[in-house]
Amino acid sequence: MAVGHGGDGNTNSEPELSDSLKTFGAVLKALREESGLTQEEFAPRLRYSAAYVAKFEQGRRFPPADLPARAEEVLGPVAGKVLQAAAKSLRRRAGLASWFLQWAGIEEEAISLYAYECRAVPGLLQPEPYIRAVFDRRLPPVTEERLEREVAARLDRQQLIAQRPNTAFSFVIEQALLERRMGGSDVTRHLIDHLLEVGAQRNVEIQLMPLRQEDHAGTDGQMYLAETPNHEWIGYTEGQRSSTLISAPDDVSVLLQRYGKLRSQALDCRATVSLLEQMRGAL
Repeated sequence: MAVGHGGDGNTNSEPELSDSLKTFGAVLKALREESGLTQEEFAPRLRYSAAYVAKFEQGRRFPPADLPARAEEVLGPVAGKVLQAAAKSLRRRAGLASWFLQWAGIEEEAISLYAYECRAVPGLLQPEPYIRAVFDRRLPPVTEERLEREVAARLDRQQLIAQRPNTAFSFVIEQALLERRMGGSDVTRHLIDHLLEVGAQRNVEIQLMPLRQEDHAGTDGQMYLAETPNHEWIGYTEGQRSSTLISAPDDVSVLLQRYGKLRSQALDCRATVSLLEQMRGAL
């Protein structure tokens, strides 16, 4: 079943706005108008720009956690309580393409999440400068508004690692992706620092596949695997402008075997840290 891009490359369909984000925005707008304030009058009292407030009201940006509290200072305690209740219903999906939502939901519930990447660093591990380097070079180009929405959505997805400390995350990444220096040396330096930081977390393992590896089980391309709370495994793969969820047990078994072999062929976590530090020093 085709579902779209879950990892790191092109999203060629316009992301859908989350219904809950649009509802939150409508509530914020109604409360502002009830107080007789324009966006231009309201924004500085919130300590935001008018353009930023407009994005909240349009449901195009996920509101910061302290927005209800800031709004309460301006609109009063009842408005603050209403916005706090509306914020609880938000689904952190704005900026994700409609066909990716199914895998995004699987990611959020997974108790184990594995990824092998040979195209770009996995989306869950991309720092903002690298995300922008990838998106800026994407074809066809997109509007600035859409780019900002997608960057925000990817950064938001990454909170998954911190929010699920009991989920085991495993990433096998080709060393060549770092050697490519996407976006330049500064972006790569930031990326390596980020990988070292994330990889130090107890529930995360990051392994590099060295440039020279005579035995390599990943010749058929990237793969993602997720273990559900019911201990069922689901696979996910991508190609040019296409992607597939894999749920048939026989097919998922093949991916699990290949991923297990890839982990044994890649550098272990300590050797990966050593190589990352060496690569950073060479920049």
